[in-house]
Amino acid sequence: MRDRDRYIVAAWLFLCAMLAFAVVFVGGVTRLTRSGLSIVEWQPLIGVLPPLSQEAWEALFAKYRETPEFRQVNPNMTLEGFKGIFWWEYTHRLLARAIGLVYVVPLVFFQWRKMLESSLAVRLWAIFILGAAQGVMGWYMVKSGLVDDPKVNPVRLTAHLGIALVIFTAELWIALQLVSPRVSPFEKIPLALPYLLLAMALSGGMVAGLRAGYAYNTFPLMNGALVPPELLSLDPWWHNFLYNMATVQFVHRALFWLIALLILLAWWSARSRVASYVLLLAFAAQATLGISTLLQGVPLPLAVAHQSGAVVLLAAAVWNAHSAGTWPAQRQL
Repeated sequence: MRDRDRYIVAAWLFLCAMLAFAVVFVGGVTRLTRSGLSIVEWQPLIGVLPPLSQEAWEALFAKYRETPEFRQVNPNMTLEGFKGIFWWEYTHRLLARAIGLVYVVPLVFFQWRKMLESSLAVRLWAIFILGAAQGVMGWYMVKSGLVDDPKVNPVRLTAHLGIALVIFTAELWIALQLVSPRVSPFEKIPLALPYLLLAMALSGGMVAGLRAGYAYNTFPLMNGALVPPELLSLDPWWHNFLYNMATVQFVHRALFWLIALLILLAWWSARSRVASYVLLLAFAAQATLGISTLLQGVPLPLAVAHQSGAVVLLAAAVWNAHSAGTWPAQRQL
């Protein structure tokens, strides 16, 4: 693969990763403002256009008034109020569609111009398939909130977030490898950190899905207890990790302490690398945001910043892991 082609493909992947970050940010605002159930139909093509007339707005609002969320949560909402939540969900869906085009059109062009090695092409098309699955999972998630209980299923919400983060991570890693190829052996702790941060982000998705952030608003203890007594109160036991607010928040905190220790070790062992300092600073900022969000009762600005900070921290960990690899032999000559 020619150097020029590698840099072009890498720049495109960096752009796609930034757009993935943007869609996670908008998705976080959509969730926190309870806007995600405002559009009750999945119309991948027709849904590109917003309502263009008063009659179209009235028709959409009439469909929303039939949902459990309107009846149980927003019974006094006016059309103007509906527009406020509609635009967040519409922007989220439109951005997701735009990302699909920004991804697939250049990918087809690169392959047509034979700019991609076969192994790279397979990985890039696999990311496209993940993107398609992300769209399907998004609608599957929304459907779960259009039934009797006007809340999306926390497992589906977490899966939706998880696929987005996997796409972001894969795009960023491949782009870094194209710009600055590294090979094994990679240092173990830096390589493990992106996986652990992804797990922590998924546990954060469960916390968000169960609205567990509104409970146990103390730190470092959980309402005065290191281990809350209701930690494993559901039967069967595995239900606690899906539906018990105490358990999902405890898991999130446990991962926080484990990652804090590993990041300090990674930084200490690689103080000569810029990436290790960036990772340390990103973790300190994210920890501050997370604790502040918890103690303040999950205010919208802090909650959005905390979710966005998770993606920034993941990016820093991916860069740090990549920098902990070995230069290929030809680069050492």
